[in-house]
Amino acid sequence: MTEPAGEAAGPAVGVGPWEGPWPEGEQWDPELLAHGDRRNVVDAYRYWTMEAIVADLDTRRHGFHVAVENWQHDLNIGSVVRTANAFLAREVHIVGRRRWNRRGAMVTDRYQHVRHHASVEEFTAWADAEGLPVIGIDNFPDSRQLETYDLPERCVLVFGQEGPGLSPEMHAAAGATLSIAQFGSTRSINASAAAAVAMHAWVRRHVFGQPAG
Repeated sequence: MTEPAGEAAGPAVGVGPWEGPWPEGEQWDPELLAHGDRRNVVDAYRYWTMEAIVADLDTRRHGFHVAVENWQHDLNIGSVVRTANAFLAREVHIVGRRRWNRRGAMVTDRYQHVRHHASVEEFTAWADAEGLPVIGIDNFPDSRQLETYDLPERCVLVFGQEGPGLSPEMHAAAGATLSIAQFGSTRSINASAAAAVAMHAWVRRHVFGQPAG
């Protein structure tokens, strides 16, 4: 299944039509081979069908999940989904409203598994059933430092709304809450930026083997 034309505005990106004899295999998309592949995908996936890309990603997704509370239709959720795709999160969980603004995802949600939970209770019941620790990212008085915390390999990193942060219900449900070290005058950083920092901390620990602290 190919993506619609015009995915990205501005100068053409990607590659043009395939030159020479077409490769053989079910992963190849005839339409992309014929007309070119302008999608925002890494070179290894050029000319592949979307289904083939997702299937390949599924063979090597990481052990962490990402959850975002969506009570106020937060515009940052799309950016969080895009970052989760970049760091190969196992799933993204939307807690609260089902509808969310996909613009910031830049169509990466097509390659990322996204699950909806109507309430904090429903979400935490799922996490408990999966044996996944719920780890909130917010700067509460009881938060521990992300930089020195030993993130477990299997966990759910949870982010709140831009502004209010984690809801009281999610704060109470989290087994731990972690804060990101800041050194300027602002009280907090953008929710999508915080998500990127936290996901990268997991990658440093479990992909590159760098111990916490």
